[in-house]
Amino acid sequence: MAIRASTETKLLDAADELFFTAGIAATPIDAVLARAGVSAATLYRGYPSKEALVAAALERRHRAWMDAWDAAIARRTTPRGRLLAIFDALDEFRVRPEGSRWCAFLGSSAEYADPPEEIRAAVARDTDTMRSRLSELAAAAGLTAPKSIADQLVLVISGYLAMRLREPQHPTDTARAVAAALVKTA
Repeated sequence: MAIRASTETKLLDAADELFFTAGIAATPIDAVLARAGVSAATLYRGYPSKEALVAAALERRHRAWMDAWDAAIARRTTPRGRLLAIFDALDEFRVRPEGSRWCAFLGSSAEYADPPEEIRAAVARDTDTMRSRLSELAAAAGLTAPKSIADQLVLVISGYLAMRLREPQHPTDTARAVAAALVKTA
């Protein structure tokens, strides 16, 4: 039996807020239930485990991130501008409540030495999507070795996101400049 859309939204809002700010391990499922105002029976009708709820929150976060990135790409008029539009999206996403700390995917990965399959799959989907999209955009920009450029850009972006743990207000300027230099020499 499925749960109502409004109940699912409450659960995912609570999960997103608590898991991705306080941490997955540090957040008992009872805290999510209390924040969402739903019963355990309702939760488990929709999600068989805490990990399944985390994975669903990550999938919702992935969709929101992709929407932000799509919008940033659409505003750029040149192929290289579209490739570097990920930094525009990062700037825009970070001012949203769900994007204010750092990266839910990196944070979820860091919590597990051996992540449950649902979480591993959600993190892999985000990474694979970023890498493949950057590769496509690099190819469209006429760069040689677009997969290599994509890997380099994923590393720069991941470093920028990690830097936000050290300095929460750290701007994308340095990461953007490193990425632009990589693209220029490619």
